[in-house]
Amino acid sequence: MSFDQKEIFSLMYKLARLIVPDTRVEYDSMGAIHVPLDRLYGPQTMRSLLKFPIGGVNERMPRPIIIALAIVKKAVAETNKMSGLEERLCDAISKACDDIISGKLYDEDHFPLVIWQAGSGRHTNMNVNEVICNRAIEILGGQKGTKTPVDPDQHVNLSQSSNDSFSAAINIAVAMQLRDKLYPALTLIIEVLNNKVNQWKDIIKIGRTHLMDAVPLTLGQEFSGYKQQQANCRERLDTALTRLYQLPLGGTTVGTGLNTKKGFAAECVKRVADLTSLPFVNSPNMFESISSCDALVEVHGELNTLAASTMKMANDIRFLGSGPRCGLSELKLPENEPGSSIMPGKVNPTQCEALTMICAQVMGNQVAVTLGGCNGHFQLNDFMPMIASNVLRSITLLGDGIKSFCKNCLSNIEPNTDKINTIMSQSLMLVTALSPHVGYERSAAIAKAAHQSGTTLREEAINAGISADDFDEWVRPDKMLGPN
Repeated sequence: MSFDQKEIFSLMYKLARLIVPDTRVEYDSMGAIHVPLDRLYGPQTMRSLLKFPIGGVNERMPRPIIIALAIVKKAVAETNKMSGLEERLCDAISKACDDIISGKLYDEDHFPLVIWQAGSGRHTNMNVNEVICNRAIEILGGQKGTKTPVDPDQHVNLSQSSNDSFSAAINIAVAMQLRDKLYPALTLIIEVLNNKVNQWKDIIKIGRTHLMDAVPLTLGQEFSGYKQQQANCRERLDTALTRLYQLPLGGTTVGTGLNTKKGFAAECVKRVADLTSLPFVNSPNMFESISSCDALVEVHGELNTLAASTMKMANDIRFLGSGPRCGLSELKLPENEPGSSIMPGKVNPTQCEALTMICAQVMGNQVAVTLGGCNGHFQLNDFMPMIASNVLRSITLLGDGIKSFCKNCLSNIEPNTDKINTIMSQSLMLVTALSPHVGYERSAAIAKAAHQSGTTLREEAINAGISADDFDEWVRPDKMLGPN
């Protein structure tokens, strides 16, 4: 009596369900393992799921990486078809990838693995291979788990290693998230700040250095500094992206390109560029791209700079809005929600607080990314999942945080002109305008006398022999906003 392959697998499934209900038995190089019947993943995913129960759902591999891996697998399948892999297999693999990219197949039950796994991302690479494989088998009318007619290693992972496919997927995921989430936020905040610069260009206020009174500037000039900081951060990211766009696809395990065909790398990366509408190119040196994560460390360094710039701005704004009666109160911040459970009427600068907390978290992520970047050994960086998750988290936090800050705070800030004018009239540092006319020492004596006696600069200048007309001509805040 003989059985064909389908009958054998059918008998195996029936037997497996008797032993462990609602599961199927699959095999890999380690032997047999039970896999839930309704899951598209296979034995290697199951082993990782059992051996790395770390952190739970909140620590799962970020969705952008799963999507990016599907983009890689689709580009690879299309390239392999040109190289002779059977057309119907390649087309089925490509369609399965589309189901992941579109979100149709993105289900946490199919992609359950956590960040804390093999440092090369191999487990997630195989998780995606297995899901694509089983979906492709379904498309072709087969039974998932059989590896027939599609095999996760021989077909889905053909011409790749986890080392080049996962590292390429990280770059793709980060580049797409920068484009889709952070760059729109940067564009928005620069636009909102530019509006404030123009609206407030004629509002003269006192400047502050060392937290002490300084010479005047306009509120528009003050906010132009914040605008330039954000613009500079965007330009820095533009520069860092040129390295991030270099993909090691085709380098396989250590960068030599073993088990690929000539021309594979160039064609595959070209297809990734077409699929993402981003200017990805071949890495000029596969050994560098697989053995290091310098491009990601650089990108996160620019995110860290953005966090520093954004925290400075948010802190300045909440200090300028402090009050409303006993603080600086030069700005009126939007009143979004009650600020105290026991102090009726209190309102707090909560958007500033949320944004500065985000910035602090990004700075913490910078430490992890830096340590991961310098701890790759020899021909592979094996901290990739941790590095990728931190970079992506920083992008998400900054993108969402900046948008929320713009919408719920920055756009609706108003100047408190009465308080600005009152503080301006009381400032002793306007004496700086006297110095070219009466000298530094004499000007300092006038300022100290006014401070000690509680009088005004004008009164003490007249007491010191300067005419009222000269003082009014020389000490004019509107003439102190730029070069004479």
